[in-house]
Amino acid sequence: MLREQLAARAADSDGPLRVLEIGAGIGTMLTRFLEWDVLPAGEVHYTAVDIQSENVAHLPDHIRDWAVDRQISIGDSPLVLKAENRRIEIETVQAEAVAHAAAADGKYDLLIGAALLDILDRQKLPTLLEPLAPGGLYYFPITFDGATRFQPSHPADRAVEQHYHDHMDAKEGGDSRAGGDVLAHLQRLDSITLSGVAGSDWVVRPVDGSYPADEAYFLRYILDTIEDAVGEMTGSDFEELDGWLARRRAQVAAAELLYHTHQLDFLGRVDS
Repeated sequence: MLREQLAARAADSDGPLRVLEIGAGIGTMLTRFLEWDVLPAGEVHYTAVDIQSENVAHLPDHIRDWAVDRQISIGDSPLVLKAENRRIEIETVQAEAVAHAAAADGKYDLLIGAALLDILDRQKLPTLLEPLAPGGLYYFPITFDGATRFQPSHPADRAVEQHYHDHMDAKEGGDSRAGGDVLAHLQRLDSITLSGVAGSDWVVRPVDGSYPADEAYFLRYILDTIEDAVGEMTGSDFEELDGWLARRRAQVAAAELLYHTHQLDFLGRVDS
């Protein structure tokens, strides 16, 4: 749906398609869009904003590394990707999401915020949408919605999940059930159309007795994150945590652990 709507908007535009990604990290979403052929043919100006200076500094290197084995040429100053009938000029900006959105010029065709709305105060959503021109599209994928599951089951699972989600809720703007809240909020906003909502669950599992790619690294990162979050919430009072972590890490080493988290993707447009 996003691919078709972007193509239609590009066809109706005299100038380049303008894309703003908030919380762009090192450029993973941009490379995914290119791999999935989401961006239309023609000229695209892509502004990648992130609050972390190290992400902004590393993004050009990530893009260059990604392009090495592909039929894509890269130019510097500005960073430009050229492939077949498509030219993408990339601008990187270090800034806080809402502050940058408030200062933007209101001429963007697409706003992207991946894994963003579960850490953003919902009252700031109208400001976040201000960079979009009338008819401009927003795409908010990977919005967490209240489920963190591991298999095989463990007696401490429910307590670990509750403490982990409590940590999300304790952060400014954080919400462990953000997906449902965002859905309700978008439904209430004036001059905003919600075109589609879909689940985008992550399921990480072993295949034929091993993890196919980088799943083990990812699972270890998730377990480290849970350890820090739950430890911060409970201190030394939650005695089951050490045993739970030891068991889960052993299951990763043996390629036995399955991980599932529930998320929502949102697609829509600004009508005026």
